[in-house]
Order: sequence, then C-alpha cells, then structure tokens
Amino acid sequence: MESPQEQQTADAGKPYINTVAALCIAPSGVGDELSEYVAQAVATIRDSGLPNETNAMFTNIEGDLDEVLEVVRAATMKLAGQGYRTGVTLKLDIRPGFKGQLTRKPQLVDEILDKRQ
Repeated sequence: MESPQEQQTADAGKPYINTVAALCIAPSGVGDELSEYVAQAVATIRDSGLPNETNAMFTNIEGDLDEVLEVVRAATMKLAGQGYRTGVTLKLDIRPGFKGQLTRKPQLVDEILDKRQ
C-alpha cells in the first residue's frame, strides 16, 4: 500500500522514492582551509528547501531521489563551475515508503540506547 506521500507523487506521474544522502563536496588545490568553499556548496543545499543538516564531515539531505540528485549536482557545480577540481563523496540510503528519516534514525538509536541503561 502506498503512503500518502508516494500517492501524491504518483498522481503527478512518478513514485516518491525517499532518499537520505550523506554528501561531502570540497575543492582540491586551494590550500589547507576549505570552509569558505564548502560553505558555498552548503548554501546551495540549504537554498534547495530540502530537509538537511550539516555536521563536521558531511551534509545530509532528504527528499525524493530525483530532487536529491539535482541538489547534489547543483552543489557540486557551485565549485566545479568556478574551475575548481572538485571531490564529491556521496552515500545514498534509498528507502521507498518512508519519510523523516533525518530525525527518525537518530531517535531510534537513542531509544535503543536508553533501553540499555
């Protein structure tokens, strides 16, 4: 049975394929400090409107697979389009029928750990 989110997207012609992406984008050959460059890519991700969070190593994004890949491309091109050699590390967790996994996954781990105490 389809979730309301899947049905809504299916009505528009394609199924909703929930995807959580862990993404790291950084240029090469620009020195030791990459924060200014990384911030440009992160700004593109945040401007996308997709749920996201940034930590010390990655920015996580959640949404439909096509939307997530579009944001990954836009964030990559933010640096590559300026002529920088750009490295991209990408991991995808594709889980049809689910939503809100950016917050639910850590909650589930916390619930498991709380039971151990």
